[in-house]
Amino acid sequence: MNNVVIMTHPLIQHKISRLRDKNTGTNEFRALVQEISMLEAFEALSDLPLEDVEVETPLMTCKSPMLSGRKIALVPILRAGLGMTEGILNLVPSAKVGHIGLYRDPKTHLPQDYYCKLPSPIDERTILVLDPMLATGGSASEAVTFIKQHGGKNIKFMCIVAAPQGLEKLQKDHPDIQIYIGHLDEGLNENAYIIPGLGDAGDRIFGTL
Repeated sequence: MNNVVIMTHPLIQHKISRLRDKNTGTNEFRALVQEISMLEAFEALSDLPLEDVEVETPLMTCKSPMLSGRKIALVPILRAGLGMTEGILNLVPSAKVGHIGLYRDPKTHLPQDYYCKLPSPIDERTILVLDPMLATGGSASEAVTFIKQHGGKNIKFMCIVAAPQGLEKLQKDHPDIQIYIGHLDEGLNENAYIIPGLGDAGDRIFGTL
C-alpha cells in the first residue's frame, strides 16, 4: 500500500481514543477533530514544493525557503468534513477552501451529491479531500471523481478512522491518490457504520445527536 499512510504517532492515537469515548462532549470532540486534522496534515503536506525567496532578517538579507506555486486547496465533504478544516487552516491559513456536498442513502448506502464548489484554478493546487470517516468508500470515491472532472490532479484524501472496505474501494477506484488515515478500524456493521468507530462524526461535531 505505497499510496496509503496509516498514522502511528502517539498523540494522534491518544486523541482518537478520546474521540471514540461516548462521554466526550461536543466542544471537546470538535477540538479533538481539529487537533488530529492538524497533526495528520503535517504529514500529508510534507512534500509541498519550496522555493528560495529573499528575506531581510534583523541582521542581514538571505535566501530562505517558502511554499511555491498555487499552494493548497482544502475540500471537506459536507458536513462532517467541515470539522477538519479549521485545524488545517491553523497550519496553512493561505489555503483555499472548496466544498462537496454528499449524503449516503440510508437504504442503498450509496452516495448522492447535491453541491460542488472548488477553488480556481483547481488543477494547479495540492488538494486535500477531508472526511473524518472512510466507511464504505462511496462518498470519498465520488468526491475524488468530481474533483478530477473539474481538473484536479494532485489529490490527497485524509480521514480520522477508516474501515478496510472503504480503503479498498478508494484505492481501487483512485489508485493515483495519496490516502492518509488516523486509524484503520475493524470493519463495518450491518448498517455500514465503522466499528468500533466514533459514532456519527457529523452529529458529534455539530451537536445534533
